[in-house]
Amino acid sequence: MQIAGSVALVTGANRGIGRELARHLLERGAAKVYAAARRPAEVDLPGVEVVRLDLTDPESITAAAQLADDVTLLINNAGVATNQTFLTGDVAQIRREMDTMFYGTLDVTRAFAPARGGAVVNILSALSWFSYPGTHSYSAAKAAEWALTNGLRNELFDQGTQVVGVHLGAADTDFAAGYQGPKITTTQVATATLDGIEAGQQEVVVDDWSAWIKSSLAKDPAEFYTPEYIRSALPV
Repeated sequence: MQIAGSVALVTGANRGIGRELARHLLERGAAKVYAAARRPAEVDLPGVEVVRLDLTDPESITAAAQLADDVTLLINNAGVATNQTFLTGDVAQIRREMDTMFYGTLDVTRAFAPARGGAVVNILSALSWFSYPGTHSYSAAKAAEWALTNGLRNELFDQGTQVVGVHLGAADTDFAAGYQGPKITTTQVATATLDGIEAGQQEVVVDDWSAWIKSSLAKDPAEFYTPEYIRSALPV
């Protein structure tokens, strides 16, 4: 798929990675970029068409799909993190994460997936592949979204729609403001994502750290989830 001439919709486009994706789409010649956000007044990027869209509100998704009925490139970027543990955390907040990143992404994709061709891109995370103290509920929701991405790839194959999963570690956004480790830039994420789309990739692994996490999946979990890892890990 070529970015130039495409009609793109980016969810969560009011800040961070979503805003940077929308900006890069415009720079690469997208014919139209819909910047979707739960609070449209926060979208401040010149040149986009602002759309109200709340992943947990089916009526807003339907209304947005009626307005933006010409989308050929859907980028599911919006998400939420509530940092819940499974045994003692707030179950309502755990459900909120799943409702947003799994069911919300599913609902948006059902509404906007191109009828033929085009592409659907899900911004995932290295946390799709592992769990870290302080991110258990987020990891579960992202793992579900990763599985959703793989299933959509099967279902959209015959109509020629490219489905791309994008995995990354911590990026320098408000979303990861509490994380004190190394962070990649939003420009790195946007560039790798759009390059991957145009290269025909099904998966984009943005940074070396995420690639290392992925490589650990082929090993015994005991090599990863060591007592030292579990005891020394700090909530993100």
